Amino acid sequence: MKPVVTKFSQVTKIYPVQQERTLKDVIPQLLRLKPWAVPQASLKDVSFEINQGESVGIVGRNGAGKSTTLKLIAGVTYPTQGSLEVTGRIAPLIELTAGFHHELNGFENIFLNGAILGMSRREIEAKVTQIVDFSELHDYMYQPVKRYSTGMFMRLGFSIAVHTSADILLIDEVLAVGDDYFQQKSLDRLEKIRQDGQVTTVFVSHDQRSVERFCDRSLLLVDGQLVAAGPPAQIFKQYHRLPNKSF
Repeated sequence: MKPVVTKFSQVTKIYPVQQERTLKDVIPQLLRLKPWAVPQASLKDVSFEINQGESVGIVGRNGAGKSTTLKLIAGVTYPTQGSLEVTGRIAPLIELTAGFHHELNGFENIFLNGAILGMSRREIEAKVTQIVDFSELHDYMYQPVKRYSTGMFMRLGFSIAVHTSADILLIDEVLAVGDDYFQQKSLDRLEKIRQDGQVTTVFVSHDQRSVERFCDRSLLLVDGQLVAAGPPAQIFKQYHRLPNKSF
């Protein structure tokens, strides 16, 4: 069995959530007799392991804790309770514009993103052509990225992420942005990564076909709790049986 590269042990993550305020609430809050925010658990006592080379899909409704899980793995935030162990270089594709400087052009942002992801300048220089070719943004690389559409951000961000020497690739719904052609191209690339069996992929998506296509197994989160883990088809059956909930 391949080594464990991500391990959650009874992880709870609590965020302060702003309360709805009325005029009657303002004075006690100003006098610090009443808190401005209340704690809310985004994850509750979650435990799981992911092995090297696995492709794992995280499934759940909005607010279930999927993005929080990726942010914890990426080191963007930390557990409130419990412990978390992550081994290897991480390439997070969680928020489209994260790691981009809007005044810099496409080429400059490749070097900026690569440096943030821990690549040396020599490593980045060796992969610039591959990154640009995969993104197919040749005509836009000298433009500042503030002029990019969301689809162009996705193309460049995804291209950088899959051409790094990452051990763990984190993807959060970003493939839902952009045209069908590039979505399919991206999924083909993820399938190749899966078949190579060296890079661990953690994928958040509501798209059942995509998760079933390239994830070895899935985790189902409900209201911050891990309620099931298993083959994607089985997990989606449970997911579709969840009661409807308004957000």
